[in-house]
Amino acid sequence: MSDLVVGFVGLGNMGSALAANLAAAGLAVVAHDAVGPARAPEGTDYVRSVSDVARAADIVVFSLPDGAASESVARALVAAEDRRATHVVDTSTVGPHAALDIAALLADADVAYVDAPVSGGVAGARARTLAVMVSGDDAACAYVEPVLAGLSDRRHRVGDRPGLGQALKLANNFLSATALAATSEAVAFGTALGLDIATMVEVLNASSGNNTATSDKFPNHVITGRYASGFASALMAKDVALYVAAVEEQGGPSTVGKVTARIWARFAAAEPGADFTRIYPFLRSGE
Repeated sequence: MSDLVVGFVGLGNMGSALAANLAAAGLAVVAHDAVGPARAPEGTDYVRSVSDVARAADIVVFSLPDGAASESVARALVAAEDRRATHVVDTSTVGPHAALDIAALLADADVAYVDAPVSGGVAGARARTLAVMVSGDDAACAYVEPVLAGLSDRRHRVGDRPGLGQALKLANNFLSATALAATSEAVAFGTALGLDIATMVEVLNASSGNNTATSDKFPNHVITGRYASGFASALMAKDVALYVAAVEEQGGPSTVGKVTARIWARFAAAEPGADFTRIYPFLRSGE
């Protein structure tokens, strides 16, 4: 595996951090992004097309906004002449159905697909504390392990087929979205009655209301006014909508999910490019 070359497609906030991790781990990385080379991190070689990635790399990592984008890139990859790529690691959040569809598309071209969505934000990617939720068959997961190890120090094998990583990622993001929306409403309530926001968060973190919003999003982005987690409101709205659709398809309970999805859809419609931590001022204003 010493001559292993890794391709990377999608150099957004998360993708550029992950590609940088691979390069820092000593892997040879060729990268491509639809908007051009500006976001290619140091230590990677930028190429002009997905086809160029497919010809140069053994394993190709996707970090893309949705299932449609992942499928489009997968189609371009298998169509490449003189293709070298034999495995795809998809770190995108696409949903269980899309993962199965992309896996089937790639399998028809003898390309193995490993479903590996990530959670922990851009800061987690840079700190190598990102949770990578890996699902795929044993042989494929074993082959791509050097790449998974290059992405993060925290990897979890959650299933033996594509789609199970997506299911866990959607459940995770539903909980994250619900916690942030609920915390925003609770803090808005307290501050309206005269409580200090920092005091509220300190006490909540020492109490049973503690969650990822009180421990991370509020101290690091809301109270500081940074609002720079690197994750857009539209992406969270997409993820929660995927979660509700998947739950309803298999007949599970979705009462809380539907409420959470409506809140995030409303916020994304009003501020689609906003950092998702800005849901606090959005809800506080009564929008």
